[in-house]
Amino acid sequence: MTLLDAVRFNDAGLVPAIAQEAESGRVLMMAWMNAEAINQTIATGFAHYYSRSRRQQWQKGESSGHVQRVRAIHLDCDGDTILLTIDQTGPACHTNRQSCFYRRLEGDGWVTIEEPVA
Repeated sequence: MTLLDAVRFNDAGLVPAIAQEAESGRVLMMAWMNAEAINQTIATGFAHYYSRSRRQQWQKGESSGHVQRVRAIHLDCDGDTILLTIDQTGPACHTNRQSCFYRRLEGDGWVTIEEPVA
């Protein structure tokens, strides 16, 4: 069975993909992949995603240089989420932070726990 055969895409033909930094184990971001993005990722060794707002493929870092070299691709038990173990160059988040998960719930509000890279 190929990876694509095992993936359970949603009704829009997409599957969530989590990018996790290989060395630290830190979750850096979540984005969407379609079959073409998965195939491009496998073929190039760099993370490709599908932009729902732009309705097009994109390679992470194609404009910023903050690419994600993929070390491994994992599929969860239900087949409906992909985990990319990656080596990140530069910040992963479009806000110029290392991770898109830079806010933490404390009490009844969100606290910023990571500032943008200077």
